Amino acid sequence: MFVARSIAADHKDLIHDVSYDFHGRRMATCSSDQSVKVWDKSENGEWHCTASWKTHSGSVWRVTWAHPEFGQVLASCSFDRTAAVWEEIVGESNDKQRGLSHWIKRTTLVDSRTSVTDVKFAPKHMGLMLTTCSADGVVRIYEAPDVMNLSQWSLQHEISCKLSCSCISWNPSSSRAHQPMFAVGSDDSNVTYSGKVQIYEYNENTRKYAKAETLMTVTDAVHDIAFAPNLGRSFHVLAIATKDVRIFKLVPMRKESASTGPTKLEVQIVAQFDNHNSQVWRVSWNITSTLLASSGDDGCVRLWKANYMDNWKCTGILKGDGSPLTGSSGQPTAMSTVVGSSVQTSQNALNGMSLGFRACGVGCAVVFVYFFKTFFLLIFFSF
Repeated sequence: MFVARSIAADHKDLIHDVSYDFHGRRMATCSSDQSVKVWDKSENGEWHCTASWKTHSGSVWRVTWAHPEFGQVLASCSFDRTAAVWEEIVGESNDKQRGLSHWIKRTTLVDSRTSVTDVKFAPKHMGLMLTTCSADGVVRIYEAPDVMNLSQWSLQHEISCKLSCSCISWNPSSSRAHQPMFAVGSDDSNVTYSGKVQIYEYNENTRKYAKAETLMTVTDAVHDIAFAPNLGRSFHVLAIATKDVRIFKLVPMRKESASTGPTKLEVQIVAQFDNHNSQVWRVSWNITSTLLASSGDDGCVRLWKANYMDNWKCTGILKGDGSPLTGSSGQPTAMSTVVGSSVQTSQNALNGMSLGFRACGVGCAVVFVYFFKTFFLLIFFSF
């Protein structure tokens, strides 16, 4: 069963993104009020704001957590053309600060000439690496050579996508059979460029990222993109939020022994849904990649699941206030029990909560103006 709970967020403007940490017990929010807030979940299930600070001189578009292996680290990006890395420090200098934590800025990345539209940490097996994409059509990959010194970041790769970038997603696969890979989406209005999603793969020979594929069938603005967690699959699954929800399967083709280029990918579209009847703003997977959540301008969060024959269908709908969507018969749309069970099969039930909330991010910020103007967040969780 899914239940909604509201939180007085006290942001002074629209909330653009919500991000959960690895364990699902902390979350961060960012807003056009130029601030980031960190929330901790107490033992009784209540969420409390434990930190709030001004991070940028413009709207903050995205916020994301690093893997806890690297400490309590956040990254944010903004309209002010910068991305920033923040670290939580527990005070030990004197009795007054002992045990109290505060967030300090470790570095500001200033290479972009335009708005930085997304920021993501790479999968932890690649080390502490951070990726940004900008409206100038450039993806930048930074690395912290010393994880104990987060004030030093070196620009490792600068990749021109030739289209304004709106979102990025790393392929989380740690298999030795798969080279590091990421996807970038574009909301560029230039109709002469049809493929709004590009896939890049790392080449061991050139030590650079090269374009492996362009999804030519995606011709409308892309607002979000998400690789599914890879649990031993030989292929990759990618969800895209555009004017509808689309799920692609990317199957690596066998390389010729003499080939030095990127892996060729066979692109298959396995599902496409226009149930939102509007722009879709967020897509997010649960940790087992068995459940996909999406949010759109229709004011609803929709949950999608595949059966044993890999046929995808909608298994649940939640309105902006968290209540199930009422059908034409006047009865609430039932939340399939399989949804609850699939969420429970994740690392813990909190990942199901993260799924629903993250899927709400920009959708809620844009659509549910009433809620956010009155400083409320919506959380969906299962129990």
